[in-house]
Amino acid sequence: MASATSAGITAMDLLTIVFIVLKLLKIIKWSWIWVLSPMWIPAAIVIVFVIIFVVLKAFSKG
Repeated sequence: MASATSAGITAMDLLTIVFIVLKLLKIIKWSWIWVLSPMWIPAAIVIVFVIIFVVLKAFSKG
């Protein structure tokens, strides 16, 4: 039997859509980098934590 998965919109997806609509309607005058920030900021945070973990793991074996 196949397992059921839930597909839906997350808060970050909704925030990204809101920012894009506001940018396209010229309500906000932000750079596209900031309009799309709800997509890349969480990924950047994860990458930073992974780098910190790898560095700490490398130094603990020394």
